[in-house]
Amino acid sequence: MDRVSVFDEPLKKLLGGATAKVMAEHLGLHTVGDLLHHYPRRYEERGQLTALADLPLDEHVTVVAQVADARIMMFNNGRGKRLEVTLTDGSGRLQLVFFGHGVHKPHKDLLPGRRAMFAGKVSVFNRKMQLAHPTYQLLDTADADEATEAVDAFAGRLLPIYPACKQLDSWRIAKAVDTVLPSARDAVDPLPLPLREGRGFTPLPEALLKIHRPQTKADIADARDRLKWDEAFVLQVALARRRYADTQLPAVARRPRHGGLLDAFDAKLPFTLTEGQEKVSKEIFDDLATEHPMHRLLQGEVGSGKTMVALRAMLAVVDAGGQAAMLAPTEVLAQQHHRSITEMMGELAEGGMLGGSDLGTKVVLLTGSMGMAARRQALLDLVTGEAGIVIGTHALIEDKVQFHDLGLVVVDEQHRFGVEQRDALRSKGKQPPHLLVMTATPIPRTVAMTVFGDLETSVLDQLPAGRSPIASHVVPAKDKPHFLSRAWERVREEVGNGHQAYVVCPRIGDDADDEAEKKNRKKAAEKAAEEDGEKRPPLAVLEIAEQLAKGALAGLRIEVLHGRMNPDDKDDVMRRFAAGQVDVLVATTVIEVGVNVPNATAMVIMDADRFGVSQLHQLRGRVGRGSAAGLCLLVSEAHEASPARARLSAVAATLDGFELSRIDLEQRREGDVLGQAQSGVRTSLRMLSVIDDEEVIAAAREEAATIVAADPDLARLPELRTALAALLDKEREEYLDKG
Repeated sequence: MDRVSVFDEPLKKLLGGATAKVMAEHLGLHTVGDLLHHYPRRYEERGQLTALADLPLDEHVTVVAQVADARIMMFNNGRGKRLEVTLTDGSGRLQLVFFGHGVHKPHKDLLPGRRAMFAGKVSVFNRKMQLAHPTYQLLDTADADEATEAVDAFAGRLLPIYPACKQLDSWRIAKAVDTVLPSARDAVDPLPLPLREGRGFTPLPEALLKIHRPQTKADIADARDRLKWDEAFVLQVALARRRYADTQLPAVARRPRHGGLLDAFDAKLPFTLTEGQEKVSKEIFDDLATEHPMHRLLQGEVGSGKTMVALRAMLAVVDAGGQAAMLAPTEVLAQQHHRSITEMMGELAEGGMLGGSDLGTKVVLLTGSMGMAARRQALLDLVTGEAGIVIGTHALIEDKVQFHDLGLVVVDEQHRFGVEQRDALRSKGKQPPHLLVMTATPIPRTVAMTVFGDLETSVLDQLPAGRSPIASHVVPAKDKPHFLSRAWERVREEVGNGHQAYVVCPRIGDDADDEAEKKNRKKAAEKAAEEDGEKRPPLAVLEIAEQLAKGALAGLRIEVLHGRMNPDDKDDVMRRFAAGQVDVLVATTVIEVGVNVPNATAMVIMDADRFGVSQLHQLRGRVGRGSAAGLCLLVSEAHEASPARARLSAVAATLDGFELSRIDLEQRREGDVLGQAQSGVRTSLRMLSVIDDEEVIAAAREEAATIVAADPDLARLPELRTALAALLDKEREEYLDKG
């Protein structure tokens, strides 16, 4: 059997159908290679007992402990039997409970003084931690072959504890690993020999043996170092090849014209650009001046002036005879961008119109809900080149839309666009257009290097002068209802001072909630219920608006805004809110990005625990946009000790988006960073942590760039090509291709 196919061998052949089925369905493991890369989560040392005092609630755990006490209890007038076993480990005690017919075997096995491994889900009963009906394996008896093997494994000093599931315990996974471990000798080593020797890495077959069956702690450290590098390096090679391929594409260089549109725009700016804006603009202009397409990610805090930087890039392209398109995720945002860009440009946005500037161009809006006549005119302006700038939603991607000479695509809020949509717009240029991706969701450097590794990154981290700080507080509505009353009083005070407020709710609350949304809500409610014991559905815009109008905020001008309103109605509400004709806007997250009302100073987020960390940070960025200080109140019924409340406290404690994105990532660290937008794609990061392994990722990126520059097709590195093929199944390759 050749070296590649050993790892592709289906587990069914070696482990039997039943075990292979559970591994595939519950752990996502299908082949020998998958199982060899299913690494132990931790290791037990002989003589060292797991700290029972630190067991996490509601998690599936494996513990090694000693039986202190076991007794049969009768209940239901003697008709029911319950076996209660107390375990001890010196740090704490844990109760096991078995019911009914399930008590006989454990009653015989679990005698005081016996040591065993136990696996089960930790719950609480009568204020005590317990495992109900755990599976177990004795570690100090030679009654059966299986137990003897367990003792041998235990005597082997370090006992691997694998990520397990209810259907398959850690020690059964360990037995399965024993079956496939001989195949590790045939592992194809992806690291080029000079790199491996230069960095003193263990060969891959040896690293796999050491990670699964270590003799010493040094073995584990050795193996981890090596396996982390493999993950980081193979992924960075994939991204480096993508970047290299991009540099081979032709593009038209777009240089701003001296005395042209950009100079005229800069001359009429009523303020000076921040240092950050100047620096990032230079990076973008340098990219635009090259004859291969720019691929740049521009990240900046809410309100850091990204739109200004993007607009200047668009004007530079128009100066150079091209057109620029800005793609926004929602109609509200597209309309808002169009409004703010035409306002900033003034007569420069009225090219060819009476009173327009000779240097000017046309700025058109294109959305799905436009009337036929306006739409026809916009399409005509694009195909003739009359319009230098177009701002639109995914309506820009339709086949009918044609450009005279598309030179730059700006994508706002990348995470809301499918990669296919971004690609479809790029294909509208005669040659590949330059691409600028903007996001207000701060991305830690390591994630940017991993997820957006095919894009060069620019960061805007200064806020323009005149922006105000935002005070954030958690309002525990369940524990302290008077805090919520005080929150509404604060909203009244802000309105009394001539300001405005937002109230954000997780859902709309109308009859038109479609089936998918209902399912999502049910899932979210169940997840929240696990965290805080509540089963009620998330609060809704229409219900809250009605309650506030009749109660706490009676007499104020209250309007609602949500995604299922008619686009004209949405626009009308936003216009009136921006004009100060509405005191309180009760909305869903449609206001999350791009809405700019400097007079809005307060925001109350209902059921704040139902939103993610980054989303809360984005929402909060809607207030404090003027000279008056902002206030954000995070209302939650989650109990104080829950992870949900910890998340909210973290948001309230800092305005640093990068710090929050790090917290967000730590909470989602089990997710596959590269493929989180895809389902059914192999998890690529098993050993590497994008939070903790910044140095490894940065070093791997450098090595990858050097290797790809010297040998773009990896013709001299067949093993590395094989490893890439294993990482990049078809779906993932397409995902990377489209970036």
